Amino acid sequence: AGGASTRFGGDKLAARLDGIPVLEHALRAVAQVADPVIVVVSPDAPPPSVPAGLGVEVVPARDLVAHQGPLAGVVGGLEALSWRAASGGDDARPDVVLLVAGDMPTLVPAVLELLARVLDADPSLGAVSLEAEPTSPLPCAVRASLAGPAATALLADDRRSLRGLLGSVPSTTVPSAAWRAIDPDGRTLRDIDTPEDLSER
Repeated sequence: AGGASTRFGGDKLAARLDGIPVLEHALRAVAQVADPVIVVVSPDAPPPSVPAGLGVEVVPARDLVAHQGPLAGVVGGLEALSWRAASGGDDARPDVVLLVAGDMPTLVPAVLELLARVLDADPSLGAVSLEAEPTSPLPCAVRASLAGPAATALLADDRRSLRGLLGSVPSTTVPSAAWRAIDPDGRTLRDIDTPEDLSER
C-alpha cells in the first residue's frame, strides 16, 4: 500500500468503492486466507486504517525508502514478518506468503488460496503467479526463504521490478483455466489506477 497514487491524483486506497475504502476490500479478502496480514505503507504515510472484525492480526510496516516500488514493499513486509516471528515467540516465520496490492479491491479469496496451495505443494518453487494476458505479477505467492534474499539482492542492484523477482527464483503460473474456473470474470486481477476505475464492473 506504499505507492504514490500519481495516476489517481489522490489517496486511492481511501477512495470509496461500494461505500468501503479500496484498501479495506483488499484486506477483507486477504484476511479470509492469511494470518497475520502485513500492510506496508510509505515512510511518511499515516498508519493504515484497519476495519474492525477482520478476525486476524494486522501488522503495519513501512518502506525503508519512499517510492522504491512494490519490490521494496515486499522486502519491508518480509522483514516485518521475520521481526514478528522472532519477537512474538512463534516457532518460525511463515514461508508461504501471499503478495497483493492494496488497490486490488475484488480479489477472490479462493484464488489466493489456490496460489498458496500450489506453492506449498512444491518446495522447490520460489513463486507462483496467475497465467494472464497481459501478464500480471500480482497477486502471487512467494516462498519467503527464497524470495526474501532474491528481492534484497535485486534492490541492492537498483532493480525494482516485481517481475524481476519472479524471474530470479524458480517460479510457475497457475493455468488460466484453473483459476478462471474459480473466478470466471478475472476479478482478482482488477486494480484501481484512475478515478474512472472505481465505476468499472
